[in-house]
Amino acid sequence: MSRSETEQGPGREEEATGPSPVPNLEAVVPWDDKRRAETLLRLFTVGREHSGMTVMFHSAVAAKQGLNTTEEKALDLLERYGPLTAKDLSERTGLAPASVTGLVDRLEGKGFVRRVKHPTDKRRVLVELNREKIAHLFAFFEEWAREITKACEEFSTDELDIAIRFLQTMTEQQRKAAARLTD
Repeated sequence: MSRSETEQGPGREEEATGPSPVPNLEAVVPWDDKRRAETLLRLFTVGREHSGMTVMFHSAVAAKQGLNTTEEKALDLLERYGPLTAKDLSERTGLAPASVTGLVDRLEGKGFVRRVKHPTDKRRVLVELNREKIAHLFAFFEEWAREITKACEEFSTDELDIAIRFLQTMTEQQRKAAARLTD
């Protein structure tokens, strides 16, 4: 939808064509600074493309190992944070506890994780990675990291710091949005 269509007022297009399945992003962007508004719209577009490609990349990596993306991302959490309880996994993934139980059962059945006794609380169980099995999965990411490192050569360290700050902010916003969806 163009800016001029947005200025026609709410409901004009809806009356003619029905509700749009795509959000009207132009309506939420402040237009007092046209350059900033257009930049934000480009950011939304690039963000959607990046998000889609991220999902497709992780789906392809997961499929190579006989996993789904949720399983692959759970393994990533265990790699980054070490052994976790099912409750910890539930909190970090936003999945319901029953879903986490099924997730851990599947990962254990495929040999990627094992349940071990908690070192200080024998009533609790930790989920830990099977490092031997996981080595094959993380080999896929080594090549990707080399490619990203090479691509980042065109950016200064200061520019990369800005990108990191931006991604941290967007990650937190996405975490909040996901929490609203799962509440």
